[in-house]
Amino acid sequence: MRAGDLLRQLDQRLLPPLTRAMARLGERSGRSGVLTWAALLSSAAVLGTAVWAVDDAPVGDRTVGEVTRVGVVDGDSVPGYLRSAAADLAALPTAAPVAGEGTYALVTLDAYLPPQRLAAVLGDVPVSTVFGRVPLPGRQTEIVRIPALRVPDDVVAGMAEVAVRKDTEAADYRARAAAVAGGGVDERELREWYRSGAAVAAAEAAAYRTGCACVYAAVVRAAPGVLRGMAARPAVRAVDPAPEVYRLDRAVFTPPLPEQRDVVRPPADTEPSTAPATEGPRESTPATPAPPAPVGESSEPAPVVTIPSPEPSATEPTEVVPPSVTTSPDASDAGPPTPSPS
Repeated sequence: MRAGDLLRQLDQRLLPPLTRAMARLGERSGRSGVLTWAALLSSAAVLGTAVWAVDDAPVGDRTVGEVTRVGVVDGDSVPGYLRSAAADLAALPTAAPVAGEGTYALVTLDAYLPPQRLAAVLGDVPVSTVFGRVPLPGRQTEIVRIPALRVPDDVVAGMAEVAVRKDTEAADYRARAAAVAGGGVDERELREWYRSGAAVAAAEAAAYRTGCACVYAAVVRAAPGVLRGMAARPAVRAVDPAPEVYRLDRAVFTPPLPEQRDVVRPPADTEPSTAPATEGPRESTPATPAPPAPVGESSEPAPVVTIPSPEPSATEPTEVVPPSVTTSPDASDAGPPTPSPS
């Protein structure tokens, strides 16, 4: 309710009783003193109501609608981004913007790493999220974001959840392929497209289940001096500080992929898929050939999917859309897309 409305209601309720009271007291002695006190009380009530109405007005979140982007977008020069990140890190003040909290930063790795190697690279720096992708040669695969407060345990657990979802996705593709009837050109292309999607999803499931070398970036928070020390480690490609970020749900992080060396562009999608290398002896999974995506399909990688955080109260959600990624309205619940082959 606005202050003006409150004042009008106050007038309607207080003025009639005050008028009647003053009329009754008009014939008594000391009328001027009573009128003075009545006027003072009325003024105090009006002033108090106005102050209360102003103080009670809700103050909105001033960061609503403001999104800070950290990283790269399609068409950016990767060497230029690396130089800019290094310059920003060198210019970062020694003291953190908020004492004891550190500065958020996007750490990009020089190659895909398995979960077990992350601790050696990131050290004891607090981690919020890691980014993963199965690097199948010649195929575009889904970029996933895994909340990881404990490295490598949360990363391994997140990969296991992705593997289960990928198994379901592969089964759905196979069921769709079997449901396509007819022997025409369009029907054959559609079945082949579904079989290709099933092969890629199955290869992703097998890779994540074995703890693949799939992690290529992370969001951390540390003091400027610690971030500069991290940037000097051999496996770290860049540390891009974001001192302007105070809330992760108001930030979008888009790290470049390890294979993006000159210009940020979507990975090629033309070769048969094979399983990526993993740390240590692993159960071998035969590669399943997959044809190129049919004409008319997007050349973008699959949508980003966020794995639920193991400790929801410990971190804030982050919407992350890596470069060269098409994001669906609900990537985690939607099934495989139904293509319309040419």
